[in-house]
Amino acid sequence: MRYAVYLPLIFPLFAAPAAGPLGERLPPRVATGLLTVGAVVLAAASSLALGPLAITGLIRFPLLAELAHGRWSVQVAQHHDPASLTIGLLAIAVLAAATIAAVRMLCRRLRTLAAAAAEAACMPGPGQVVVVEDAAAEAYAVPGLPGRIVVSTAMLNALDPAEHEVLLAHERAHLTHHHYLFVAFAQLAATANPLLHPLAATVAYTVERWADESAAAAVGDRHKVAHAVGKAALAARRTRARSRIPAAALGILGRFTATGPGPIPRRVAALLAPPLHNRALPLALAIGVLLATCLSATEAGHDLEALLEMAKRGAQRG
Repeated sequence: MRYAVYLPLIFPLFAAPAAGPLGERLPPRVATGLLTVGAVVLAAASSLALGPLAITGLIRFPLLAELAHGRWSVQVAQHHDPASLTIGLLAIAVLAAATIAAVRMLCRRLRTLAAAAAEAACMPGPGQVVVVEDAAAEAYAVPGLPGRIVVSTAMLNALDPAEHEVLLAHERAHLTHHHYLFVAFAQLAATANPLLHPLAATVAYTVERWADESAAAAVGDRHKVAHAVGKAALAARRTRARSRIPAAALGILGRFTATGPGPIPRRVAALLAPPLHNRALPLALAIGVLLATCLSATEAGHDLEALLEMAKRGAQRG
């Protein structure tokens, strides 16, 4: 097996530090899609790369060859495969841990989305917007069929009528563009490969930026959206909101605490600046890395197939 099999395991090391700059320099819609697809591709490719390494580790054991009725020659596999037995065993352990973690995360996400949909269906009133009596300033979108927007009376009191329009436009963007799915896929990829956690965190940020830009397009005033986001964050901080938001929901303050530094000021600064445009070089580099990852994973699969074929022929000759 050639050393291209290791490339999908190395690429996430470069993707992680690039996630933040891509999220800041590309339009949020483009950044969200690129980072989500990138996280899924890198996670899948790294798992595919671990698979051949794990299999080549397993076929070295004569007992497994005997159980397979002599279909493999252990000696041929050892001669043609540069991966050591230690690497193979390590790949087995890592792949098993990643698979278990990903399956658990998927099940948990499905339960969360199902609970959110059930909660949305049980909310009072026929309209999309649900106003709740609450002293905590909060607003979030709950995915479902249909999705609902929950706004507390404290949040409505903290904003003026023009800012209510911004708030609702932001939350509608979350539902219209299914932002919770982007976040869910990115988190699933990060669970399968922990090196991708920076990509998942950036996706959680870019979906909020995407909703901000959608609200700015709806109301026609970026400065008004920036002001509303800042006021909402201050109101939530004063009332210590964030404890009641459902796990699958997305709100105007994002999945971060209102007191945490970073995301809210960056969003406000981005809205006060001119809109971002696509940049050819970052896009080309990111797409190039993803293509190289796919090619490396494909090559690793071909190498495994060739190795197994040689091992099979060796067993037949033996």
